[in-house]
Amino acid sequence: MSVSAKQASKGASKAAAKLYTRRRGILLPIFSLPSKYGVGTLGREANRFIDVLAKNGASIWAILPTGVTGYGDSPYQSFSSFALNPYFLDLEKLIDEKLLTAEECASCDFGDDPERVDYGKLYANRMPLLMTAYARASEEKGYEKAIADFEATAPWLEDYAVFMALKDMNGGKPWYEWEKGLKDRDPEALAAVAEKISCEVGFHKFLQFKLSQQWSEMTDHALKKGVLILGDMPIYCAYDSADCWANRENFRFDGDGRPVEVAGVPPDYFCEDGQLWGNPVYDWEYMKKDGFSFWMARLERAAELYDILRIDHFRGFASYYAVPADAETARVGEWRKAEGRRLFERAEQAELPLEIVAEDLGFITRDVKLLLTKTGFAGMQVMEFAFDAERNNPHKNKKWDGSVRSLRNKIAYTGTHDNPPLAAWWEETDDETRAFAAKYAGSDDLPRGIIRALIQSDARYAVIPVQDMLLLGAEARINTPGTASGNWTWRMRKEQLKKLSDEMNKLFSD
Repeated sequence: MSVSAKQASKGASKAAAKLYTRRRGILLPIFSLPSKYGVGTLGREANRFIDVLAKNGASIWAILPTGVTGYGDSPYQSFSSFALNPYFLDLEKLIDEKLLTAEECASCDFGDDPERVDYGKLYANRMPLLMTAYARASEEKGYEKAIADFEATAPWLEDYAVFMALKDMNGGKPWYEWEKGLKDRDPEALAAVAEKISCEVGFHKFLQFKLSQQWSEMTDHALKKGVLILGDMPIYCAYDSADCWANRENFRFDGDGRPVEVAGVPPDYFCEDGQLWGNPVYDWEYMKKDGFSFWMARLERAAELYDILRIDHFRGFASYYAVPADAETARVGEWRKAEGRRLFERAEQAELPLEIVAEDLGFITRDVKLLLTKTGFAGMQVMEFAFDAERNNPHKNKKWDGSVRSLRNKIAYTGTHDNPPLAAWWEETDDETRAFAAKYAGSDDLPRGIIRALIQSDARYAVIPVQDMLLLGAEARINTPGTASGNWTWRMRKEQLKKLSDEMNKLFSD
């Protein structure tokens, strides 16, 4: 399907969403798909998952951020806001194209646990294998023209590929520790190393080229099946990223490329020192004068990849918490005004073929509520937070009466990637909360009844993590905030797909 045809189709979807089309879906990170090569990819298993969704009445596949992961393996700390993760390249497709052999892939150790991603082994073995594929592809007739054509559609590609090549050349060091000329993107310094890094630059362009092909194949299949991709965008960029290196003027940096202030959240009931995230904060005054070109590029890229976009930490578009870069905790930060209203006005004018939902969890102030109302974006609910005596709990909803007019502009989840799976939460929660949950669900079949109630709710979007559909426990948790290891690794076993289909058939058909 052509880009223009796909955009027209997505534009029609967006127009329908203004009438609050009711959609139900499943959350499963791409890395959590089954695969015999150590990590979920954009191949056959992705299409099978899409088929299961479509067969059982789901119209949304919700995923986590798709960027290139680095230290800590978090998809929320990526080397680029634009590039796709090379781990998602499907090796079987490369075998079909004769860029790799089955024997070469089988000889690599990607880990022996089908329920866990071993990022150390992926890093050590997958990239050399993909370099072999690049060497073969670059010898094929027409390859140079194909890459040039792709690069013409990807204005971010050159900066990203050079960044990654320089990072390789510098032994993986962050860009702000490179020699001054390279750190500051001095044209003479870059020209002096251009020949030395040309192979690595070409390699990273090849990876994004193949990822683009495989992504299009997967999303075309989803479109034919009536399944929309719900992507996820972190509000902030990682400090060690091509974004910060190539677009330094958009961030609050000093003249040496060091953050003046970093992002976080202030102390609260859960954390007496607040949270110090460390991401550079934006220079909103510069962005406003510049017409928000960096943010518009991010949103345009999201529209290329996804049908619906969840924007993380939406409150940061109304006002953001800035902490001095040398602070040891987030206690000493202060709130600053952001320019989200003008940014989203600019985005609305661009008429991007993209529905947007906002992660508006936490303590939400009047300015955030006004921005959410102004944009018309759906707010977010998490059912694990809904069961208390507070009548105005924002996570509560009602059973849908079947009228389009009664649908609420909300996206409701049983839980997110940061929460324990529903079955684990149920085991840990107290009797009072269980009683509230039973009353809400109107069922003794708990916690499954909570899922059924969510599916039947009046939220325009309802999304259930795969772990919750399968009633898996703490072993299937995706991420535990505040911990440095063991996260982002859980994978679904191939045989669990049949059980998922059966559970969806029972719950989604009610």
